[in-house]
Amino acid sequence: MSTYYLEFEKPIQEIDEEILELRSVDTPSQDIKDKIVTLESKRIDLMKKIFSNLNRWQKVQVARHPDRPYTLDYIHHWTDDFFELHGDRYFGDDPSLVTGLGTVHGQTIMFMGQQKGRNTKENLYRNFGMMRPEGYRKALRVMKLAEKFTVPVVSLLDTPGAYPGLGAEERGQGEAIARNLLEMAKLKVPIVTVVIGEGASGGALGIGICDRMLMLENTWFSVISPEGCASILWRDASEAPRAAESLQLTAEDLKKMGICDKIIQEPPGGAHRNLEDAATILKEVIIEELNALSEIPSDQFLDRRLSKYDQLGVFSDS
Repeated sequence: MSTYYLEFEKPIQEIDEEILELRSVDTPSQDIKDKIVTLESKRIDLMKKIFSNLNRWQKVQVARHPDRPYTLDYIHHWTDDFFELHGDRYFGDDPSLVTGLGTVHGQTIMFMGQQKGRNTKENLYRNFGMMRPEGYRKALRVMKLAEKFTVPVVSLLDTPGAYPGLGAEERGQGEAIARNLLEMAKLKVPIVTVVIGEGASGGALGIGICDRMLMLENTWFSVISPEGCASILWRDASEAPRAAESLQLTAEDLKKMGICDKIIQEPPGGAHRNLEDAATILKEVIIEELNALSEIPSDQFLDRRLSKYDQLGVFSDS
């Protein structure tokens, strides 16, 4: 049960506190047990009601919830034999990106995904999920390894953007992202990308080219964060809720645009309130997508991806 509540989750907090108080009774009577059952049912109904009416800014907040599952949370629920791979073989390792091999339902998969921390120390180590050039080059190295051994790739996106530091620019941040776009487009194995939290700018796109783009329902994907957009347009980051509405960055928005291929429903109250169910639901969808993509000949992936991305956007000939 999450211990952190967003402003619009306060009614849920009241019920949670009441349930915890009743459960703390040493020898609960039948009346207390019945009341707990009633409150739990009420809690689920309330969560469904609240989360079915979230606006875009509220969904951004849910995607950033501190208790939301991260890449390693999902991977460790999916596989017992995850073997992490480190380093880009050029400069160093980037802890903000986790890569490695694992077996799910008898199928070997190359996983890669941005990883955030649960506290200040972990966030400094993981750089708040913001990848540096060595992270993108590590991703490229493991994808080429996956291609060599005919292993599908699953990419999990959860980042506020690529790291904008001076060192990252000196080591070729832009080139590293651009190189990944080129190489992922022609990779001869299936790529399934899943937005599990926030997907901002080239930080997400650098490991986001794919055959199938999936999004959990309380996630967002955009060229810029709402705060960044508000700072540019209105010189005021507090206008982020207004920017979120203009950016149309939710899973529903991207599905309408044809960018997102499938929206994955989360458990009542969001993935941060039920990791087990969220991980199980997501695992089954990923395996289903990979099974469908396994029928495609390796020499057809480039043309299919070109066709997929050519259809995005609106244009006219003159």
